[in-house]
Amino acid sequence: MSLRARARRALRAAASILEWLRPPRRLRFTGAGALFTGAAFAVGLAAVNTGNNLLYLLLGAMLGFIALSGWLSEQVLRGLEVRRRVPRGATAGRPARITYEITNHKRRIPSFALEVGERGLDGRAFVATIEPGKMGTARAELTFPRRGVYRFTYLTLATAFPFGLFRKERDLALPGEVVVWPPTERRVRPPRPAGETARRRGAVLTGAAGARGEYRGLRAYRPGDDPRDVHWRSTARRGEPVVREYERDDGRTLWICLDLRAAPAEAAEAAVEIAAALAARTQARGDRFALVTPDIALDPGTGIPQLERVLDGLARARFRSDAPRLAPPVARETCVLVTSAAGAAGAPYGDVYSSQGAEP
Repeated sequence: MSLRARARRALRAAASILEWLRPPRRLRFTGAGALFTGAAFAVGLAAVNTGNNLLYLLLGAMLGFIALSGWLSEQVLRGLEVRRRVPRGATAGRPARITYEITNHKRRIPSFALEVGERGLDGRAFVATIEPGKMGTARAELTFPRRGVYRFTYLTLATAFPFGLFRKERDLALPGEVVVWPPTERRVRPPRPAGETARRRGAVLTGAAGARGEYRGLRAYRPGDDPRDVHWRSTARRGEPVVREYERDDGRTLWICLDLRAAPAEAAEAAVEIAAALAARTQARGDRFALVTPDIALDPGTGIPQLERVLDGLARARFRSDAPRLAPPVARETCVLVTSAAGAAGAPYGDVYSSQGAEP
């Protein structure tokens, strides 16, 4: 085993130990709680020094107030079940709405002033009251700075009920993940996948928006099909989506090839955003497009479902210097290469976008 692998194993073991030692409940003073507790200590010292029975009574009342606060806050956090609902995909740099469904399984005691948040992320959801045996819904807006797959491990339930003296927190193990897509607003020029010869002839990637080709027949709907191709009569008769199938011209398909042979850096992220912008632009025209990386090869498709598949693939793209070379299923001259390098090596591509070049 290499030294690096041993170091990773030791770090994972240390993190597991720290997680095991982490207390399931945490109590934090609020400003009012710190002041009240300090006053209780002052009253206690005065009672001991003077022997005044009235001060002892006041101290007992203050300590009872603190004990009652702790007991009630504990009841608020007990008997709760939480379900997390994440969006189909979030976009980097934009708020994403996370929904929490909180069920109160207690028989008699409601839960008040409850906050829900993800460990390590800003943004909190709040619900005022959840009656016994009922379910409440809370929503939080979380912003993820970069694209990728964010994995959740724990969420935190917190309350300052009833007096606002202390904030009690409880961790719940709730694994999950959210896929964060790259933004698609980057400005890019129209692709010219046919190369220099096609540019001299004035050829373009696609024909008119919505071009279909020769009609072939009907078939079952597949993810990525254009909703405009749905045959409604057959769909109503069969009870499942049926679409018209056409002989499509492969020259009208935009093959986006993303080269992952680079170290993770800003230039690499810019290349991902260029590929996302090309896919979004092609989808808006109603044309077919596909994504090829060293790790995946998505079949051509149209519409929002196809765009989501491509964005999912881009969100999971992992740049590394030892990534395999691209192997598109069609001729490279018909593909568009997106790279973070200043130039492209190997067999020529129909068009090249470089995040370190002069591309917009």
